Amino acid sequence: MLASWYETQGPAADVLLVGELPDPVPGPGEVRVRVTVSGVNPGDTKKRRGWLGSSMSFPRVIPHSDAAGVIDAVGAQVDAHRVGQRVWVYGAQSYRPFGTAAQYTVVSDHQAVPLPDHLSHELGASFGIPGITAHRTVFADGPVDGQLVLVHGVLGGVGSLAAQLAHWAGATVIATVRRTADLDRVDPAVVSHAFALDTGDPAAAIRSYAPRGVDRIIEVALSDNADLDNAVAANNAVIAAYATRADRTEIPFWPLLFNNVTLRLLGSDDFPAEAKRQAARDLTSAAAVGALTVAVGDRYPLDDIAKAHDHVDAGGGHGRILLTVPQ
Repeated sequence: MLASWYETQGPAADVLLVGELPDPVPGPGEVRVRVTVSGVNPGDTKKRRGWLGSSMSFPRVIPHSDAAGVIDAVGAQVDAHRVGQRVWVYGAQSYRPFGTAAQYTVVSDHQAVPLPDHLSHELGASFGIPGITAHRTVFADGPVDGQLVLVHGVLGGVGSLAAQLAHWAGATVIATVRRTADLDRVDPAVVSHAFALDTGDPAAAIRSYAPRGVDRIIEVALSDNADLDNAVAANNAVIAAYATRADRTEIPFWPLLFNNVTLRLLGSDDFPAEAKRQAARDLTSAAAVGALTVAVGDRYPLDDIAKAHDHVDAGGGHGRILLTVPQ
């Protein structure tokens, strides 16, 4: 099969190789997916470059955890009728060496999620890490029906999906963007009100809209927003943080404590297995009824994977970065 891999960490152009590798064979409980589209995440590029001092977990790594395609072979203990089924894939390179930047990937049966015929492979390949992370930020602390949910970074991959999932589940969603110029890009069908962080006092603006505070906060930059979150959190609120800018992040401990705020930190590789399965079910269900969309940005052929990684490392622009895999 045609695949990309790296055997040492470093800059994309220096370490990513493209060539032929043996076709993988599914073992018991596994399926093989012929990949059509592979999703590129910041986590994929961070692993490749050794972010936070991480090292090579395996001698050779085929990157990327997310994809969409068609099951073309199954191992023992898997229903043979799955062959030919359209699926989206998550977790392919989570604690495993061989991900989805290849013509074939092998994953556990439950990690290949049926993709309804009316949904595109591009959409399916855009769930995975951002979708499951978004789901966990919204639902890890119970239902959000009737609650007020604040989503920071609502134009980002996780933030956008978190806002849509919360709205789908019955929450009122408010959101922030970095710049006033970005307010026009926020979907008013999902977000009831959006606030720009470059205004004079975003906390006061949010409090004027939500005087009793917000019930859930979906946080992409805890080090930047800790004081803002403290100012707008309702008593017993949850701050669900999946990212920060400063490795050692300060928080206003005593005000948060007296407000009985829960701070939940979320690392997607280690979510409980059942939480991932429930997220996969809900993402598919919401997408099937038109409640989830993903902005797709640039697409790169597999042999241009280094350019795709560089694009993601540079910030990704607007939309999901995808690799198209030759058939």
